[in-house]
Order: sequence, then structure tokens, then C-alpha cells
Amino acid sequence: MVDLGRISYDEALVRQRSIRDRVLAERAAGGGMTILLLEHDPPVVTVTRRPSAASHVLASPEALAARGVERRETDRGGDVTWHGPGQVVAYAILDLPRFGLRVGSHMRLLEQVVIDTIAEHGLEGRRDPGATGVWIGEGPAAAKIAAMGVRVGRGVSMHGLALNVDCDLSHFGLIVPCGLAGRPVTSMAKALGAAPPSVAEVKRGLAAAFARRLAALP
Repeated sequence: MVDLGRISYDEALVRQRSIRDRVLAERAAGGGMTILLLEHDPPVVTVTRRPSAASHVLASPEALAARGVERRETDRGGDVTWHGPGQVVAYAILDLPRFGLRVGSHMRLLEQVVIDTIAEHGLEGRRDPGATGVWIGEGPAAAKIAAMGVRVGRGVSMHGLALNVDCDLSHFGLIVPCGLAGRPVTSMAKALGAAPPSVAEVKRGLAAAFARRLAALP
């Protein structure tokens, strides 16, 4: 596990790619796992290559700039999302075959890590069969607390999960989060009210959950 603190999207992407290249080069020697924990600063909207994704950015370039939000194209799966301070991002660079994982089971692992982490703070996370990620609440009150998006090449994963801890939720109004119109987004701070956990606490929880879940794989 590597804590990068606050780092720009561009810098973190360079780090991910470097680690991926090393994992591929050293595959025969074993290893093959690095989790990067971080917050993105400056805030950034990331847009995938999905044909509809660009239309889910509601704010003009000028409006994004006025809010101090960058826009970047991304090679991960999924749609459009936001990253920024107060949101913990975990980029999991894993040699999936080593852990017996495929793309689908890797996504379920990421969801379970979030579910484990927020449970430590009294929040019950759940999956939505029609939408990747982790949600809290039921029915119309259900809100997304963590988003997922990965890229897998030659069996090695990049990107990962983004868990809203105590971030500026108004920034999600700049986009249609994950392309899911009418589906609200929340954070641990909003759900818990007084005394939400710190970013550092949540990072420790995610790191521990990753370690447990990966160690338990066959």
C-alpha cells in the first residue's frame, strides 16, 4: 500500500502506468500487487471513451474552470465521474491471474472492500445489480457513496474505486455521475452527520480491507 497524499490526476496516472509496467516485467518473479491511496487535487472530471460519456458533462469548459475543476479523458471503463479533496481514491494495480481474478470478480472485490470499510463506521453498503458501485439506503432514498472503474490489459488492472468521505458534493452537479441520471450521490460525512471519519482513517480501513480480502482469495 502506498499513500500518495494529494496528487493531480495526471501525476497519479503516470505512477499507475509505471507500476503496471513493472508488474508485467516482473511477472515471472511473483509479486504483482500495489494499492495507491490518494486524493485528487486539483479536482477533476474524468470522461471515458464510451460514446455517451461526453454528453454527461453538464458544465462548459468555462464553468469547470471557474470552479477550479480540470477535465481529463480516461482509458478506464465506466462513464463520467468526479474526483477531488475529501474523496479517497484507491488505484489497485493487480496481476489478476495471480489472484484468480477476472474483470467481474475484481469489480466485486472493489465493492466488497468499500462495504467492509464503511461498515466499520456504522454504514451498511450494498450493491445494485444494475449499477456498479456501492450504495447506501433503500429504494428512492438510495444514494451512491462509491464509484468504480477499471482498465485491464494483459491481465493487469489499473484505476479502481473512489469513496466519498467528506467532499464537496455540489461538484457532482457538474456531471451526470456515472451516466446515471436521477441517481443521487452521497458521502460518509453526509450520511453520518456529526464527527465523520477522517480521510486518514478511511485510508487505513481501505488498506486493511484490501489486505484481508486479497489474502482470503484461493
